[in-house]
Parts: sequence; C-alpha cells; structure tokens
Amino acid sequence: MTSTDKLDEIFRMQDLLNKKIGVDLANLSPEDKTKWALNYSRAMTQELAELVDSFPWKWWAKYQKLDEQNARVEVVDLFHFLVSLAQTLGMTAEDIYQGYVKKNEVNHARQESGYAVKDHADSKHI
Repeated sequence: MTSTDKLDEIFRMQDLLNKKIGVDLANLSPEDKTKWALNYSRAMTQELAELVDSFPWKWWAKYQKLDEQNARVEVVDLFHFLVSLAQTLGMTAEDIYQGYVKKNEVNHARQESGYAVKDHADSKHI
C-alpha cells in the first residue's frame, strides 16, 4: 500500500467512524459545518494539551519524564480530529496531499529566500 493509499484508507475509516457516531460530514448545513469545524478544532486543542503533558515541560519539577507511548497516542488522536475537520471542510485525502505538496514548495522557497518578510499572497494558490 502506498502512502497515498494509506491516507485514502484513513479518510475512509474516519468517515465510517464519524457516521457510526452519528455525524455525516458530507451532508451538513452551513450552520452545522461551522459547529463541527469548531468542535473538531476545540478537540484538537485539548488533544494538543494532552500531548504537551506527555513531555516534562515543568522546568521546576524534578519528577517528570517523557511518556513517549502516550505522546504517540495523542498524535494519533490529533490526526483523527484533523481528518474529521478536513472532511467537514469538504477535503479529500487527495486534497490534503496536493495542498501539502504545494505548501511544502512554498516553505522551501521561504527558507531559500531567507524568509525575512511575511508574504500572505504566497499561499493563495493552495
């Protein structure tokens, strides 16, 4: 299975899970689209906080240690919600791949130019 095929499979599996939960992201009203985009964004914020807690970020505490296994779980949790958010916005695995490729090119160009000035127009084509 290629990487693109894996991403397609992740999108398919997430769609099935969302429908099992009772959310059909392909047929949302504009109001529900906004609601679910916010729900998934907030969920990712919480999952990101859980990811941060997997690392010893309290410089004043000596008892902390890296919980790499939990960090990996939180990354996967984030991905679940990120895929759902993409689906809420009508994006497919192919859209994500193509957008990533284009944005990666922009990021390389920024680094090659020294990225001294923010150009908001350089990502308009994505």
